[in-house]
Amino acid sequence: MEKKQFQAESKRLLEMMINSIYSQKEIFLRELISNASDAIDKIYYKALTDDSLSFNKDSYYIKITPDKESRTLKITDTGIGMTKDELETNLGTIAKSGSLAFKADNELKDGHDIIGQFGVGFYSAFMAADSVTVISKALNSEQGFKWESHNADGYTIEPFEKAEVGTEILLKIKENTEDENYDEFLDEYRLKAIIKKYSDFIRYPIKMDAMVSTPKEGSEELEETSEEQTINSMVPIWRKNKNELTDEDYSSFYAEKHYGFDKPLKHIHISVDGTVRYNAILFIPEQMPYDYYSKEFEKGLELYSSGVLIMEKCGDLLPDYFSFVKGMVDSEDLSLNISREILQQDKQLKFIAKNIKNKIKRELESLLKEDREKYEKFFSAFGRQLKYGVYSDFGAHKEDLQNLLMFHSSKEKKLVTLDEYISRMPEDQKYIYYASGESYERIEKLPQTEAVAEEGYEILYFTDEVDEFAIKMLMNYKEKEFRSVSSSDLGIEPKEKDSNKEEDAANTELFDAMKEILKGKVKDVRVSKRLKSYPVCFSTEGEVSIEMEKILSAMPNSQNVQAEKILEINTDHEVFQSLKSALGKDQEKLSLYTNLLYNQALLIEGLPVGDPVEFTNDICKIMV
Repeated sequence: MEKKQFQAESKRLLEMMINSIYSQKEIFLRELISNASDAIDKIYYKALTDDSLSFNKDSYYIKITPDKESRTLKITDTGIGMTKDELETNLGTIAKSGSLAFKADNELKDGHDIIGQFGVGFYSAFMAADSVTVISKALNSEQGFKWESHNADGYTIEPFEKAEVGTEILLKIKENTEDENYDEFLDEYRLKAIIKKYSDFIRYPIKMDAMVSTPKEGSEELEETSEEQTINSMVPIWRKNKNELTDEDYSSFYAEKHYGFDKPLKHIHISVDGTVRYNAILFIPEQMPYDYYSKEFEKGLELYSSGVLIMEKCGDLLPDYFSFVKGMVDSEDLSLNISREILQQDKQLKFIAKNIKNKIKRELESLLKEDREKYEKFFSAFGRQLKYGVYSDFGAHKEDLQNLLMFHSSKEKKLVTLDEYISRMPEDQKYIYYASGESYERIEKLPQTEAVAEEGYEILYFTDEVDEFAIKMLMNYKEKEFRSVSSSDLGIEPKEKDSNKEEDAANTELFDAMKEILKGKVKDVRVSKRLKSYPVCFSTEGEVSIEMEKILSAMPNSQNVQAEKILEINTDHEVFQSLKSALGKDQEKLSLYTNLLYNQALLIEGLPVGDPVEFTNDICKIMV
C-alpha cells in the first residue's frame, strides 16, 4: 500500500482551503450529502440512455450513522460509486470535480442539476475529522477500493471488499478543544437539525437510525429501540404545482421555516423557466419583527441551489424598501464561488433580484386594489419603510413606490392614496396640501390649517418622521406639487387683495419693531392671510420645515439646522389691538406682548420655549 501526496502545490494549500473558504464547520455535512446526492443522480442519468439499467427511486438513499463510542460519523450512499482511478483523480486532486466532469462527458445541460461543481466540498470533512476513509464500489465493477487520509497529510488507496455499489465515508471526529465543540457532530438531534437546515430538499431520502421509546410487551415499562427514520422532506413546496397547494400549506411552510411568529398577509409563488430558471416563495408578514428597525435585523431571502441551502440571508435579492419580505429562492443557474456560500455578482443574480422586486410591487398594488383592509393592515406595519424607500438613494425609487403610499386624510378621516387625493381635487386647487405633526389630533388643531380648510381643500396628515423628507424627494404627483400648510405661499388668492396690501403697508412700523425685538429668532413678521381665529402662528420659507427641524435637531451631529420662521399675526384678532396700542408708547409692553406671542407660536408647534422662567414671568406680568 503506497502513500501518495495530494496533487496540489502543498499541504498548506489544502489546509488553507478547508479552514478558510467555509464560514461554519457544520457545512461539511451539507457538502458530503450533496456529493452523495450527485452520486445517485449519476445512476439516474445513466439509466436514461442505458437500457440495461433500471432506476427504482425507492432503492436509492443516503444514510447518516453517528457512533459516539468510536467517535465516528458515517455517510453512506447507494450511488454510482468510484473506481480506483476516480478515487485518485477526484479525491487526490484538489478542486477536481467529478460531478462537473460527468456533466460535461454526458452533455447534461438544461434540466439536469448535478450539484457539485468545484471538487472542494469533500475536503471540508477535515474541518471536523482527523481522518477520512472512503470505501467505494463503482457501477459495473467487481472490486471495491478504500481511500484514506489522516489529517489531510497525503492519502492511500487499496483494494477493499464491498458487496454493494455505492460509497461509504467514515469520519473520525476530532476531540473537543477549549474553543471548539466537535461532539455536536455525533449528536443525533444536532445532526438532524443540520440536515433539515441545509439538505431538507435533497431529492433522495436521508436516513438515520434513531432511538425511540416503546412499551415493553405485557408491561407498562418503556424500552429504547433503534428505528430508521427519514429526516428530509425531499419534495420542496416550491416545486409543487400551485394548484395543488392551499393557503394553509403556505402558512405551514412559513411557520416551519421560522420566518415569523405571525401569519403572513400574502404569499407569492414564482416559477420562472426561461433564460434564468428559478423558483421562489415570498411572504408579506402581518406584523413588523420586534427588531426590524434595529442593527440586529438582517434582510434577505434564503437562497438554495438545486434544493441545497447556500445562504440563509441573501440581501442582494431584496431592495431595502422591501426588506420586510420573507421567503426563499431556488435556482440552479447561479454562479457560486467554490464554497457555495458567497455569490458572484453576476447578471443571473441581478436578473432574479429585479424580477422579484417587480413582482412584489405588482402584488402590493393588487392587494391595495382588491383587498383594501388587508393592505391598510400591511401599510400600518411597513408603510414607513416604503417612505424611506422614496427618500433613500436620492429618490431613485420614487416612481416605483409612489402609488403604494398612503396618508391620513382630513376629509376622509382614514388612510388615502395620492391617486385618491388627486381624484377629489377641485379645479381651482393648485397644490396637494399637507400638514405635519406628532398626531392627527395635534395636526387638526394647528392654526395653519384654517385657511386651507376654509377653502374646502383636503389636507394630508404627516405623522411619521420620514414623511416630509419623502415628499420633498417626491416633489410632485401627477404634475401637482406638494405644499405644506405652513408654507409662506399657499397658492390661495386672498379675497380682498387691495386691502391686504394696504394692511401690510399700514403695519410696517409695528412689524419692523417686533422683528427687531425677535432679532435672530425669526426671519420676518407679517400679516397672516391664513389665520381666522388664532392670534399667531409660524410659517416657513425654504426647504426645511419646522417638523424637519425637530427631527434633525434630535439627531447626533445635527449642526443646528433650523427652519426659516416667519411670525404671522392675525390682524383681525383682538390681541392685535393691544400690540398697536403699545407701539411708540410703551416699548416694554410691546416687547412683553411680542415675546409672549413668539413663545405661543413655539408651543403650538411643539417646540421648546427658549427660557421657560422668563416665559412664566411674562405671563405673571400680564396677570398683574
